[in-house]
Amino acid sequence: MRAELKGLPKDLADIVGAHIWAAGQLVDEDPELAFRHAEAARRRAGRLPIVREAAAETAYAAGEYAIALREFRAIRRMSGGDQLIPVIADCERALGRPRDALEVLAELDPKTKDMWLRMECLLVEAGIRADLGQRAEAMRLLQAAISRKVGPPFGQARLRYAYANLLEEEGDVEGAREWFSSAAALDQGAELDTSDRIAQLDGVVLPDFTPDEEDDDESEGDVGDESRDTEVEPEDSELEGDEPEADEDDEPEGDEDDEPEGDVGDESRDTEVEPEDSELEGDEPELQVVEPELDFEPEPQLDLEVEPEPERDVEAEGVDDEQLSEDEPSGADEDEERAAEDGGVAEEEQD
Repeated sequence: MRAELKGLPKDLADIVGAHIWAAGQLVDEDPELAFRHAEAARRRAGRLPIVREAAAETAYAAGEYAIALREFRAIRRMSGGDQLIPVIADCERALGRPRDALEVLAELDPKTKDMWLRMECLLVEAGIRADLGQRAEAMRLLQAAISRKVGPPFGQARLRYAYANLLEEEGDVEGAREWFSSAAALDQGAELDTSDRIAQLDGVVLPDFTPDEEDDDESEGDVGDESRDTEVEPEDSELEGDEPEADEDDEPEGDEDDEPEGDVGDESRDTEVEPEDSELEGDEPELQVVEPELDFEPEPQLDLEVEPEPERDVEAEGVDDEQLSEDEPSGADEDEERAAEDGGVAEEEQD
């Protein structure tokens, strides 16, 4: 790839190369995204064969057969050869033009010794014949190729698989099962779904697991996973020192001046540390029920109510002292009373 990108400026070559690499990595898992990467590379360097090839292959995988046909034809004009005849014919077939597809297959050199190329063209032609309603001709082509036993094992497996598929469409269940089994024996990499096809012929109902159903099953089966995930995140941030509130919880008990309510919440904080440690070690967080205790703290309210009580006692005592001081006679008042009594006695004596 680097050799073909040498004619581009370095920055442009890096961008185009990155898009081509991404397209190659994603073509099997996400063909549509791979196709977008290839199109991005084609817009920047559409004259390079490697770029057009990436665009054609990803478009074919993504089901964009019109674009794939255009790109494959352009590549064949630039590079020549017959290697792209099978995919070009298959694109014509996918676009609903079987006659044009047969004309493309007729362009294959009959003297070619490339057995893989010949086998690919034969498989495409058999499919086209079946689409046209010529099932007998399609089966004859496949039978002739199978009887010659020429080509790699996986190619022979594909021939048998196609033949078994036609037999199943014709209603020959036993024959289809036999040929699917024969294809499975030659499919060393288990790339074909022969086991599933045999199971279906035997009446076995296979479960259909879609990605959405698998996600729902996982979410329903793992009860409490979301709560554990939400608890683990702040614990990790506490270990990294991202949240200051977590640092206050981890401070020693001696720092009581910073928080007046520290004496009240020490026990609850100690209970919090235990489930956090168990979760970090991978144990089940059975102590999660401790969390609701943090929602109420009654003791600080009791302390606030006790404070005004001494003031009420002092006021009461002050009132009693004043009343006592008013009721008790002073020393001057006693002298006046005695003088008045003496004056009264003197007047009585004079009389």
